[in-house]
Amino acid sequence: MKLSVKLDYACRALARMAVRLPSGDLSRIEELAEVEAIPANYLVQILGELRNGGLIESRRGKQGGYLLARPPEEISLREVISLVQGDVFGSVANAAGASGESVARAWKSLQDCFEAKASELTVKDLMPSSPDEMYYI
Repeated sequence: MKLSVKLDYACRALARMAVRLPSGDLSRIEELAEVEAIPANYLVQILGELRNGGLIESRRGKQGGYLLARPPEEISLREVISLVQGDVFGSVANAAGASGESVARAWKSLQDCFEAKASELTVKDLMPSSPDEMYYI
């Protein structure tokens, strides 16, 4: 099992959009790329997938940008993983051989635990504890 860089970038972009959600500010590609250290060209592709998957929305125009389609606590990491990476475990187990069935059961158990935890965690859990934006009056 290996989680992709693409998944990591998608989670960072979603976390940033979640931070901005209360203010109503949209996230622009340039800002997301800079703040979250994501290559802008790659981010465009990732945002397209997230939009097509219904996790984010886009607004056109001068004041346009991206925002979460739902509150961050309603977007599970399992949903993000499935959309961006697909099946993390795939079909690794082969029931052949003397221990094949017991090994397959162990992988299935691990997969079930992973999926259960990924269903519990949400984009809200990815948000930094203190936003990095500072406002001066």
